[in-house]
Amino acid sequence: MVSTWVDKVDRWWFGVAMHGELLVATAIGSSAEDAASSLERCIPRGLERQRAGEATSGMSQVLAMLGRLEAGSEEPPRFQLCPDCVPQPLASVLAVAARIPRGYVASYGAIAIAAGTEARVVGHVMATNPLYPIVACHRVVGSDRGLVGYSGRQTGAALRAKLERLRAEAHGFEEPRTLSGGLDITPVERVLEKAFKEGVETGAQLSLW
Repeated sequence: MVSTWVDKVDRWWFGVAMHGELLVATAIGSSAEDAASSLERCIPRGLERQRAGEATSGMSQVLAMLGRLEAGSEEPPRFQLCPDCVPQPLASVLAVAARIPRGYVASYGAIAIAAGTEARVVGHVMATNPLYPIVACHRVVGSDRGLVGYSGRQTGAALRAKLERLRAEAHGFEEPRTLSGGLDITPVERVLEKAFKEGVETGAQLSLW
């Protein structure tokens, strides 16, 4: 049985779904109702769920972490997914994508290599991201450093929103890096440069792989 809880941390509403003390899904919303609705969509189909009578210590810890991440904390997110509720390759993709630090991006292909799956699988996971803000899906871009899309949309508005999220995280890093586990990451500035040259107002489809 998956237990859910929705609560407010600072000015954000978050939803958390857990199986015991293991994480299943997280979500954010502008209200308690929005967060609960988003969380419901993030829980894998077929799982029984119930609203917890009160937040467990595990839920409270996750909620506090979500608040810090959304506020801009650069701490590496620490979580353990429930293997019975979050199957492969979804679990591996989420675990790898969660490691992308602020100021950097990774391509769908790079995440796929590190997670042992395909770029198309990574694209689907990012479009439906069931673990925001632990997984910052705006930090995932095309192999050519193009924006590709955001929140499952490829409109000009979606691309501009993604660009603004990335611009806010630019740290002035200059060189690509390879994280332990083989994940290649690139400074945000490389994406900003490409977006400036090409323009994002057209909402054009960019290369995913």
